[in-house]
Parts: sequence; C-alpha cells; structure tokens
Amino acid sequence: MRIMGLDIGEKTIGVALSDPLGWTAQGLTTLQRRGNLEEDISRIQELVEEYQVDKVVVGYPRNMDGSSGPQAARAENFAVLLKEKVKIPVILWDERLSTVAAERTLLEADLSRRKRKKVIDRVAAALILQGYLYYEEKRKK
Repeated sequence: MRIMGLDIGEKTIGVALSDPLGWTAQGLTTLQRRGNLEEDISRIQELVEEYQVDKVVVGYPRNMDGSSGPQAARAENFAVLLKEKVKIPVILWDERLSTVAAERTLLEADLSRRKRKKVIDRVAAALILQGYLYYEEKRKK
C-alpha cells in the first residue's frame, strides 16, 4: 500500500511517498502552486495515478493550543476537494511544527540556505507522512 503525504503551503506543495510496504517516507517533489486550486489538485491526481497511491495524508496545520485557524480551514477545503477528485481515502494529519523540524534537520545536514529552500517542503511532507506511518504501525500492535 503506497501512501502519499502532502505539506500544503500558500506557494508550494511538498509531496512525499511511502515505500510500497508503507514503512518509510521519502520526499518526492515540491510543486509550485499555480493560484488555481483545481489545477493544483489535478497535478496531485496525476502523481496519485503515476505512483499507484492508495491513500493521501494531508498536513493539518493546527495552532499550538490544538485549535483550528485559517490555515487549517484551507487544508480541510483542499482535502475535501482532493478526495472528490482522487476517489481514495484522504486523511488530515496534525502537522504542528513539521516545517520547524524539517528546517532543523536540514540545518543539521549543513545544507546552504538556497538548498534548504528547494527541499524544505518535501522534507516537511516526508515528516508528516512518517508520523502517520509510525502511528499506524503502533496502532496495529
């Protein structure tokens, strides 16, 4: 079962994929947002079909106190529209601090600012997806 993770930003969408067994997450790509939600979703649908994805995990940016703000509402809207288009399960997954963790990981890897900017969204998507995969593995035990 291959699972896709998404980190939805205002300018970019980080995309990650699990291995076919659903154990590990790897960053795949960063999509530049086109300002047209339908076009963004169509591009993700193409990736879902190309990689034979069975489920999509969308980062859900809650506030630190657990409440939902405007970013969370945008993620909810995106997830609803995506689910209608791809016809597979789409799950919202708490992504608090995923970008901070991605930045820290890339700093520890000693990547330049320019290189970090190019990969941070896909690393954040991989962290979101890996958190989901870990949770699902623990839940099965």
